Amino acid sequence: MDWKQAWTTTTTTTNTALDALAPMCAPFAARWDREAERRTQLRTPENLKTLMAAQREHNSARSTAAMARNQRSAARKASTNPLSANRRAARTADKAARQHHSQARSVMKTARKNYPATLAARAVQTHAAHAVPGGLAAWLMSEATHALTLWPASVSAGLIGLNAVGLWLGRRQPSVRLDDGMSAEERRLASRLDPAFWVQNADARGLSGTVPTPAKLTPAGLISHVRLDGRWTPKTFRAKADEIRALLGARSDLRMEITSGSHGDRATITLRTRSAADGIDLSGWKPGEPWGVDTITGEPVMVPLGRRMLIAGTSGSGKSWSTRALLAEASEAPDHRLVVIDPKRVEAINWEHRARTAIAIEDVLDVTDELVTEMHERLALVPRGRDTIEISQERPRITVFVDEGAEVITMARKKRAKGSDGEPGDPDWSQIMENLGTLARMARAAEIILIWATQKPTMDAKGGIDPQISAQITYRAALALSTSGESRVVFGEDATEKGWHAHELPMPGVAMLRSGPKAKPHPINTRAFSPADVIALPERPIWKRGTSKPVAGPLRLVKDAATPAAAKVSAGTETNRARILRAVQNGARTLRDITDRTGINKGTVSRELKTLTASGALRKSDDGMVLPGQQAA
Repeated sequence: MDWKQAWTTTTTTTNTALDALAPMCAPFAARWDREAERRTQLRTPENLKTLMAAQREHNSARSTAAMARNQRSAARKASTNPLSANRRAARTADKAARQHHSQARSVMKTARKNYPATLAARAVQTHAAHAVPGGLAAWLMSEATHALTLWPASVSAGLIGLNAVGLWLGRRQPSVRLDDGMSAEERRLASRLDPAFWVQNADARGLSGTVPTPAKLTPAGLISHVRLDGRWTPKTFRAKADEIRALLGARSDLRMEITSGSHGDRATITLRTRSAADGIDLSGWKPGEPWGVDTITGEPVMVPLGRRMLIAGTSGSGKSWSTRALLAEASEAPDHRLVVIDPKRVEAINWEHRARTAIAIEDVLDVTDELVTEMHERLALVPRGRDTIEISQERPRITVFVDEGAEVITMARKKRAKGSDGEPGDPDWSQIMENLGTLARMARAAEIILIWATQKPTMDAKGGIDPQISAQITYRAALALSTSGESRVVFGEDATEKGWHAHELPMPGVAMLRSGPKAKPHPINTRAFSPADVIALPERPIWKRGTSKPVAGPLRLVKDAATPAAAKVSAGTETNRARILRAVQNGARTLRDITDRTGINKGTVSRELKTLTASGALRKSDDGMVLPGQQAA
């Protein structure tokens, strides 16, 4: 390395060190300059005339007070009688002179404040007041055999030097090196995050006492660390988000994050001017592809199968498009099956060729009854030493997708129609939520996994999340939400403090995923999967309880009330109606007997008996017994 390279290296290192020190001295220099400017503005000719007049008046009053004091002393010496006329007159004159002197002194102090000395003169006076008396004291205390003690003068000179250096560093413009890859917006924001600009303009925005470091460009945008002085804390600094945005001149829709820094007196400003996921194609889906890409780190985000999950997002946030990739993955493998519960019908009809769908309230009750029965049967098969059953094509993992949660909760609150003589009435619709709650609490070991989706993530009377189900959720995802309260419901009470601000996410297709205590609140660009993409997927086996072999293709009931063949599925599997009809033909005569023989829920049996009786496949005797109908005979 030649001397030129060594000089360049030394210069760069020195400038870097000075750039690091400049923000520390910037507040001191800014306060000094503000005070110097204030004093300069007060030093007007009018204030000078007022000060000179006040000084003359004060000098005159002081002389008058001294003369009156001397006259009073002379009157005391001339007479020992305190009530004599001369002494009373001298006392009155002295009192009046002292009052006048006090008033003149107050006027002069006010005039001096209005015409102060320059800050440089005041600094010289302060250092002289320290150095001169200190030097004299040192000279008097020094012995002839020792050299003159000069430490007071040295200390004063050192303080003068520190003062000058602090002002120079504070006024120094750091050599901020902006990346050539910055956009025009990023350059403007970086210039406003420069400590010199910030300190000069922070006071007007109520941000005095905060000093940022020069902005650093990252794949996710600009980052600046802020030192907090005095009363500031990260929480109070975060509360000034509007003032900070105004000082930076940032766009209203630009995502700005203010978080705690590395120490208690530090905060971090992050401006999401770009995304690490830019340029990555997230359209369509193939097996094994990630659910999305972290916009800060650029890393793929995987959501493993077999996790109970909550997915929330307001209307238009892209919740359905973002969820479809998860459902496609959950219905792809030979040992996986998908159940879609969708009272709104819109999403369910897209999956009829590869999922069991439930739209009507009767279908929802049926499928949840079957899932609970399947769960209990599987739990009895969990071997000792294992937490879950081993999935296979005969016992596949069943993913139950509920969309929309609020509609299902409302559906379960439907009032039952009471039965009459010979009519069983409606089943207990509240059993729907009891079944889903049971699945959430107990079905993970049986490899029956619940995914709950809702547009309204609240737990009030009109909300879309059941408290018992929410307590069992391990993976929580949210796209754009309406309020910070909804963010806390999805991500927990510490959501606001920890930065899980889903209510600030842009729309559509940007989410946050909290999968454990170490998860970070990073925005995620999610995979977009259209309804046409879903329909184009190949058919997959559809789960139906009681079938040892999977049934390919959509499962539909042929609702022909004229013949008992209505109890058969178009694909050839036995339905609940067919099982009930066969139990009656085999001798079952009461509701309890039919329930025991078929293992079907009592409410479902009552509903199917009503339908079969109306079609003529079954009939009831005068004593209430269930008998085969004329057609069955």
